[in-house]
Amino acid sequence: MRLSEIAAKTGTRLEGADVEIDSVAGIGEAQAGQLTFIANPKYAPQAKTTKASAVIVDESFPALAKSMLRTKNPYLAFAKALGLFYQSPQYQPGVHPTAVVHASAKIGKNASIGPYVVVGKNVILGDDCTLVAHVVIYEGVSIGNNFLAHAHAAVREFCKIGNNVILQNGVIIGADGFGFAKDDKGHWQKIVQSGHVVIDDNVEVQAHTCIDRAAVGVTHIERGAKLDNFVQVGHGSSIGEDSLICAQVGLAGSTEIGKNVILAGQVGVAGHCKVGDGAIMTAQSGVSHDVEPGKMVSGSPAFDNKQWLRAVAVFSRLPELAKKVRKLAGSDE
Repeated sequence: MRLSEIAAKTGTRLEGADVEIDSVAGIGEAQAGQLTFIANPKYAPQAKTTKASAVIVDESFPALAKSMLRTKNPYLAFAKALGLFYQSPQYQPGVHPTAVVHASAKIGKNASIGPYVVVGKNVILGDDCTLVAHVVIYEGVSIGNNFLAHAHAAVREFCKIGNNVILQNGVIIGADGFGFAKDDKGHWQKIVQSGHVVIDDNVEVQAHTCIDRAAVGVTHIERGAKLDNFVQVGHGSSIGEDSLICAQVGLAGSTEIGKNVILAGQVGVAGHCKVGDGAIMTAQSGVSHDVEPGKMVSGSPAFDNKQWLRAVAVFSRLPELAKKVRKLAGSDE
């Protein structure tokens, strides 16, 4: 594909020769004939040494002795370029002979239902949906158009899923929430989880993430949210539009995550807490209180990120500082 064609399809501006590109690659591995990108300033020096035939850069990046595609968002442009060259596996419409589809299920046009898939009673499956091998869709589930569930994903009874949703391998939607009440004898009694999960349009849930059903009401994942691998969403929680939830995040029951929130890896949020719109929690942070909209917090217990950075810088010097304080106080202890 000519670089000018890639520019037109990715919304970038060509600067340099209109060379031919056959694939894309990372800055360190790229060879002649390949397209790469610079989004992180850390890798900027490699732009001069890369063997790639062309580089996607931002509008202010210094000129190079090779072709460039300029844009305000190099990372997004590279993602679009990947889509031009990589072809995902194509699943043929039809129902595999080993699949079990209940007679009452309503299956939309062009559905691809793979080996050993189970589709339960009164399921509604929209058009252009793909269920890869061993997917299980329980009774009463409603799913919109262009749904893709990879092998061993499961959607439990009465959950509702919108359009353009992707479930990666091993995802569990609507398993029982972790609800138990202690009786007079000190034994834990299970609380029936009578609610369900609602997933809006354009959500992606990655491998082995679990989104639990509510005891009453719903657990709600709003439009455009993206959940990474091994995320736990407790019963009755909600995640707002376009929020990004990274790997191994844990949300206890009834947590409310606002819109455009970023929870980095291994963040923990205690039950009934609210994280406001646009907030960011850095990796391994933990909170048992509400987080204001737009705040960036770090640590466990989490507090303001800038203050946390100053505290971490001082931490290794605490023994020395303590010794000075004792000396000033006239103590040798």
